[in-house]
Formats: sequence, structure tokens, C-alpha cells
Amino acid sequence: MTSPGASPPTASPPTVSVIMAAYNGAALIGETLDSLAAQTLSDFEAIVVDDRSTDDTLALLRAWPDPRVRVIALDENGGPVRARNRAFAEARGRYIAALDQDDLCRPERFARQVAWLDANPDVALVGSDTGMLSNGVIRPATRHAAHSTPRLVEWLLRIENPLVWSSVMIRADVARRLEPFTRPELLYAEDFDLYHRIVRIGGRVARIDADLLVYRQHEGGASQRYTTTMEASAGRVLAESYADVLGDAAPEAAALVVRHLMARAAPPDRATLHRLGEILVTLQADFLARHACDPHDRRLIRWETARRWAGVARAGLRAGSLSLSDALRTRPQHLGLGYAGFEELIVSRLIGFGRQTARTSVTSGT
Repeated sequence: MTSPGASPPTASPPTVSVIMAAYNGAALIGETLDSLAAQTLSDFEAIVVDDRSTDDTLALLRAWPDPRVRVIALDENGGPVRARNRAFAEARGRYIAALDQDDLCRPERFARQVAWLDANPDVALVGSDTGMLSNGVIRPATRHAAHSTPRLVEWLLRIENPLVWSSVMIRADVARRLEPFTRPELLYAEDFDLYHRIVRIGGRVARIDADLLVYRQHEGGASQRYTTTMEASAGRVLAESYADVLGDAAPEAAALVVRHLMARAAPPDRATLHRLGEILVTLQADFLARHACDPHDRRLIRWETARRWAGVARAGLRAGSLSLSDALRTRPQHLGLGYAGFEELIVSRLIGFGRQTARTSVTSGT
């Protein structure tokens, strides 16, 4: 049912519909809604679906003074995916803005993303760079590529999730071609799945290289609490994506990519590192063969792939499961760096790690 305190929709659809699932978020959701009120583009509606909260979330939402915030209270708890899908079903905007109940939009987020989508009609979905808020401090999200193009983002979808869900804006007409909007059976990777499904129906995916969102990292966040479920769901998404390239080997390849590239687990031995390199070479060659990429795109794709493989090798070195000769000898061909480049990537970061360890030992007196 719709909250009695919510204003009815206006006759004219807004430019942006924000969709949000809410559950026991009373401590943080007020700041999230305040960040919407501060948007420089004011032509939006926010559809917040309360998933049968047991705290004061629903009362806070029903008392919210901004008439652009529409509240729907579910009769029973169905989980975040179903709540978000209900919000999407009620959306009237030309663009759909994703937002979780604990993240914060920068004031220019909607204006920048609407302008970008208006100027790039071939792109169906655009995310943004984000800041990471932890213990009261906002830091850059260093894991993602600093500079991107649509082709790079589309390639990175094959080996990781390059977008933060709360930073995403989607063309509503493209989103309505998906049934369902997000799939409940892929809980905690439903956003990753949605990006893949948009690409499969011909939509392009991109990212604005500007910090338009603050992502909260805290113990109550789903990414911290449900890691096992998230990794299993991501593995299913990638196995589907790899099937036409790797056939029966797709599930094994997906599991390795999720475990060592997405979850950053150290490889247990040289054979695992070698197999991961083979998978990356095959996937990258297939992607470059299927997609028109200019020289700049190719350089970015090769460099970012090589950087990620080198990160896996460094994790093995630090964990003691690999030797330096293992890492250098296992270097896969055609990922974009010559031998010297890989040596620099692996050894320089390892030396930095060693120096930091030594400083810590001296400081602690060990």
C-alpha cells in the first residue's frame, strides 16, 4: 500500500525516478534523503519501498516532509530485490536512478548523469566514480580504473563488477525490456546480473569518471554480511556470460575469476595462477574480436587486464603460496605488458609492501 502521508504522483512524469528498498535503516536513511533534497536537478521522484521494517524506518519515511518522496509499505518482508522491483514498477521517470538506503548522492549527481545520457543516446546505463565513507573518513575508490571508456567498462564486466549500484542511472525504456527488472535468485549480485542483461539486449554501459556518490562501508552493509551468497551469485552470472566462449569450462572459469579477481583471494599454487592467466587471455581475445575497439580502448583493456592479473600474482607472493619466479614465469602472453612491465608491476608493489611491513615492525618494536 502507499503511505497515507505520501503525496499522489503529479500529472507530469519527472525526469528521474529514484528507486530504493528500505529495511531497518532508520539510523542512516534520513541522511540519504537529505542528499536527494540537495540535488541541483530538482525534477525527480523518490520511490522508497519499506520491506516490513521492525525499527522506526517506516514512521520516519511517512513523516518525511518532501512531497517528491513516495513511500510504499509492504505487507510482508520479501527481501531487497523484490522491494526494489516494486519501486521500479511504480517509477514514472525517463531515467531510473539506483540508490541504497545508506549511500549519499553528491549534489550534482542527477544533473551530470542526465546530461551525459542525453548526450550519449547509444548508452543505456551510466554509473560514476565514488568516494568510500568509512569511520567518518571519505577516501577515493582505488579499486576501479581511474579512467574509463564504455568499451573498457563493458570488458571489465567480464571479470569484475566495475560499477557501484547506488551510482547507476538507467534509461527507463531499456530497463522495462528486462523481465524481471532484477532477478531475486541472484541475491547480492542482482545489480551485476542486470548490467550483463542490459549488454545482452544491446545496451551499452559506461561510467562517468567523477565522484558523484559516497558509498558507506559499515558492518551492517550487505556486501560485508553476505559475502558467500554474493560470490555464488556472481559466479552464476559469469558462468552464463562465459558459456558461449568456454563451453563446459565456464563454471570453473567463473569460480576462479570470482575467487581471485573479485574476492582477491591469493592463488594457492602456480597452476591456479597459470589457469587464471589462460582464462583471461581467452576472454580478452574473444572480446576484442567481437567488439570494435579503437587503439585507445585496446590499450586500456590490455593494461587494466594485466594490472588485475599482476594483483593476483602479488597476493600469492604476499601469502607465500607463490615465488617471484613462479609469478614471472607464469606471465600470460598478450595481456598488454612486456616482461619488463610485468616485473615492474609485481616487484615494485611487493617492495612497497615489504617496506611498509618493515616500518610496522620497527614501530611495534618487533
